[in-house]
Amino acid sequence: MNDINQNIARNLLKLRKNAKLTQVELAEKFNYSDKSVSKWEKGESMPSVEVLKELANFYGTTLDALTKDEDVLEQKSIEPVSLSKDKMFPMRPIITLLAVSAVWLCATIAFAIVKIVAEINFWYVFLWAVPLSCVVLIVFTSIWSTKKRYLFIEMTILLWSLIVCIHIQFLKFNLWPLYIVGIPLQIAIILWGALVKKKPNKKRKDITESKNQQNNNNTPLSN
Repeated sequence: MNDINQNIARNLLKLRKNAKLTQVELAEKFNYSDKSVSKWEKGESMPSVEVLKELANFYGTTLDALTKDEDVLEQKSIEPVSLSKDKMFPMRPIITLLAVSAVWLCATIAFAIVKIVAEINFWYVFLWAVPLSCVVLIVFTSIWSTKKRYLFIEMTILLWSLIVCIHIQFLKFNLWPLYIVGIPLQIAIILWGALVKKKPNKKRKDITESKNQQNNNNTPLSN
């Protein structure tokens, strides 16, 4: 059993390096800590069978191949199926910032055109750029990021910046009750954030318990 564990550890280390992933990046993909990944690759502990299967699929290999000697993997020259997608990982922040920059560029162009053509100081267009930027960030965060706390922050800024924009845009109207309306909406965002945060934690707990149970079952065999 120790030989199989060592084979798995060596193969996981080799496959991760071939995929040009850090332990932190791999850990985020499987909702584990980088310390857990380090223990896997040192053979100090093993993930559950379900996680090993997911790792095998991720790297484009089989569960059986992970348990074989390292030379078997070298002969197959396995390349991770998601390697092409991982190349996009460093570009995601840049693409997101470019999208946000496009919002502010449009706001600047609109300000300049109105100022030149109509000679109106259209300064509050920059206020509206704030909630629009939040909408862009929410879209990209929903698509790419696994850290939902960013969504909570972005939705909060969107809510209150939108209320401020509407209030300033229509100052001649008595719109201060909008801030009162924002309170229950903020509470709803907080409750949603707590609900979303609790789900991945439960999943991680279940996976961790499964992993610990497997390690306990393997202990007598290794002795």
